[in-house]
Amino acid sequence: MKKSFGLVVGAALLALSGQVLANEAEEVGAKIYERAFGRGCGACHDIASNPQLKELIKAGKLPKDQFAKVLKEGKNGMPKATAAIMEVGPVKKANLTEDQAIDAVYSYLSK
Repeated sequence: MKKSFGLVVGAALLALSGQVLANEAEEVGAKIYERAFGRGCGACHDIASNPQLKELIKAGKLPKDQFAKVLKEGKNGMPKATAAIMEVGPVKKANLTEDQAIDAVYSYLSK
């Protein structure tokens, strides 16, 4: 009985810690979106003439691998963004890799 209770408690703690990590990643993703390039991604992507990232991601029209590729390589008028992303304070503070930072902003945009 004590073992099964311990397993249940352990599983609950793991689930909660995973949720906390996911929430922290989304918070960092929000900071990236607000601060990258000094003015934030929304300076270009929240206007009608440019891709609406949140809507594209939520609709399943912009998979994470394509999103990451554009951030890493640039596309059309979009410059490479990974250097700007890695300079955002919360990214540095969390010591994230490029891929983790990209995952964080993608996760934020997915909500």
